[in-house]
Amino acid sequence: MTSESAEATAPAPASEAIPPIIGFMQHVPELVQTKHVRAAVQGGGAMGRFNAQVAVWITKIVGTMYCAYVFTLIALVALPTAIQQGSPTVLVNWISSNFLQLVLLPIIIVGQNVISAAQDKRAEADHETLTALHKMNVQQLKILHAQEKILDLLRDVTIKDQRPTGN
Repeated sequence: MTSESAEATAPAPASEAIPPIIGFMQHVPELVQTKHVRAAVQGGGAMGRFNAQVAVWITKIVGTMYCAYVFTLIALVALPTAIQQGSPTVLVNWISSNFLQLVLLPIIIVGQNVISAAQDKRAEADHETLTALHKMNVQQLKILHAQEKILDLLRDVTIKDQRPTGN
């Protein structure tokens, strides 16, 4: 076997066969929560920040079960008048206009706040898990890269040993 045929049949070094892994090792995981995207909704300027603050303040007030109870009492004030009218249309109008809109609004907001808080908690847990997995992956890639270098060295030594000597 000639040295040319040994070199021709030898597999390509691992560093040539596998694309570089440096890009994967430089990724920085990022945690994005609801509070981080407020500027994207209202804008990042002074007016956008003001609008976001007002909206959040009103939502925190209206989005409570206490507000739902107060709105229920307000809606019930108009119920006797709706019943006295005796018209089914007036009663349906009271239910849809007064009761449902006043009472369901804060209850829906409370539900959305609970869902948002749960999503943020899940995002934090997922972020911690994915960050740990990323660190493990980077460590594994470094080990694999070092093993590739060792295999390349062994391959070079093996090819040199298979070459015929000048005897």
